[in-house]
Amino acid sequence: MTNAWGYGLATVAGNGTVLDTWFPSPALGAIPHGRDRNIAPSELEAMLGADPRRNVTIDFVTVAVDTDAAPVSTSDVYFRLHLLSHLLMRPNTVNLDGIFSLLPTVVWTNAGPVHPEDFARLRRPLQRQGIAAYGVDKFPRLLDYVSPAGVRIADAARVRLGAHLAPGTTVMHEGFVNFNAGTLGASMVEGRISQGVVIGNGTDIGGGASIMGTLSGGGTQRIEVGERALLGANSGIGISIGDDTVVEAGLYVTAGTKVVLIDPTADSAEAGSGRPQPSRPTPGQPRVVKAAELSGLANLLFRRNSVTGAVEVLPRSGAGIELNAALHA
Repeated sequence: MTNAWGYGLATVAGNGTVLDTWFPSPALGAIPHGRDRNIAPSELEAMLGADPRRNVTIDFVTVAVDTDAAPVSTSDVYFRLHLLSHLLMRPNTVNLDGIFSLLPTVVWTNAGPVHPEDFARLRRPLQRQGIAAYGVDKFPRLLDYVSPAGVRIADAARVRLGAHLAPGTTVMHEGFVNFNAGTLGASMVEGRISQGVVIGNGTDIGGGASIMGTLSGGGTQRIEVGERALLGANSGIGISIGDDTVVEAGLYVTAGTKVVLIDPTADSAEAGSGRPQPSRPTPGQPRVVKAAELSGLANLLFRRNSVTGAVEVLPRSGAGIELNAALHA
């Protein structure tokens, strides 16, 4: 059992729907003895009250949860997402069962959340006051609630609340990080990190690369990417890959992909000639396996043979890729 608690500000629509809740300082452990759950800290009192422009009221809430138990309310879900984005808990360690039924669909604006029915009714008055919508979704942008220390995010709309971004992480314009997913150390994110996916320190997710999550398609495997790994541009994986592993640009490897295991010594005999040498299978019958059998193994290179079209895997030696230290400082 992991206890956690926090106080926050809940945005409540005119019909009573809780649209969101912001928790400025979530904490692990039990509520301190003697703390009154109904009294807002002085720094939050000035923020309470009605906002007639959006037909909402800002209320004070205190939440205390067992993160192993399923959430029971909208504010409870928001609190758990804050725990992840404040780096108090790692992805896949917080119970998020049933959250979609607890999160309302919200019109997100530059003045805060609005109930969809209210937005349709108040559209013109809101526009006259400079309030514009930038999305309709269940999940908000991370940066509207949490500013992760030591992290660069080029486009705020590409990272959801509940993303876990370690210091040194850079999320470029086309990168995307979903809730309950993220990085454990300095990483370059130019591709897609889906729900449930965890990225190790020093790893580069190349432009357009994609990692399978578990929100759709019935998948249940939680994918992890090791340290100093590289997903080349427009590549993708449906299996975990280990430390110092590389997936060639443009290659998508699913659990059922048939791969040919290459004996690296087969190329060594002619390597001294200085001419590029073709890949050669293990002498005799090449061994073909499903990529799932290699899930999580370190020091591998996944590539596609440009002549045969076969997906090949061969061992690598030494460390993997090295990020630009100045870029991720």
